[in-house]
Amino acid sequence: MNYVAAPPPISLRLGRDGIEALDEIARARGITRAEAARRAIAETAERERRRSGLAAEARSLMADEAYRREAGEVAALMEQLRGPG
Repeated sequence: MNYVAAPPPISLRLGRDGIEALDEIARARGITRAEAARRAIAETAERERRRSGLAAEARSLMADEAYRREAGEVAALMEQLRGPG
């Protein structure tokens, strides 16, 4: 059998607000505090990855002159379709 060593545990001082937030997450999901902490960390990391990807995509689009021109045309058309204010 191959055994994979578990990562070492970590220790955090969350403070009262942190503990209350962790308890709230755990109660809402019906899980332990430890599982709530693991999921919160994983979900936050995933949001950060997505946010970074979206920011990179936006930078890429803004560097594309054809895209910027088309976006300007669409914005002008939307203003035209909106009619008098």
